Amino acid sequence: MKKILIIYYSNNGSTKKMAEKISRGVNSVENIEAIIRTLPNIKNTFDNEIANEENVLFATNEDLSNCDGLIMGSPTHFGNMAAPMKVFLDTTTTEWFNNTLSGKPAGVFTSTSSIHGGQETTLLTMMIPLLHHGMILSGIPYSENDLNETRTGGSPYGPTHFSGDKKEELSKNEINLCISFGERIAKLAKKL
Repeated sequence: MKKILIIYYSNNGSTKKMAEKISRGVNSVENIEAIIRTLPNIKNTFDNEIANEENVLFATNEDLSNCDGLIMGSPTHFGNMAAPMKVFLDTTTTEWFNNTLSGKPAGVFTSTSSIHGGQETTLLTMMIPLLHHGMILSGIPYSENDLNETRTGGSPYGPTHFSGDKKEELSKNEINLCISFGERIAKLAKKL
């Protein structure tokens, strides 16, 4: 059974909801399992907790060693990934030296509270460390009809969500894009 690791950080729940939908797509592929992990708030990074209040385990470097593919999600903060994601990535030097992630498929996703909050720049900045790790990046092709139809979130760089004032639920298009994205990364892991 191949494992696709989904690591997310979520302030208000939108990125978490996306991770759950992406995991549905991953789990729809035979012999592939989604492993969901989260990250602690930066204030709690050095605590000894192993999970958040919802009992979602925090990501570890060992999770990276045990995965066959990686999907990362973060809310957009000033057109960039949130600090907890960057802090976690900064701890992956050993994996970089050992080529732990090299040749594995990867992708990224984000949510923002403003429509022009920097979704695509966030996705691009999250991709850079993955490229340094030698990962094979995938986005969403325009053959996915929902990418052409969406009026809220969605990008060829990866799934996005516009949460507005934190009351906006994932749209039908956003949900479909998350599911197809998870399925795409899972199928790539199978082929590799």
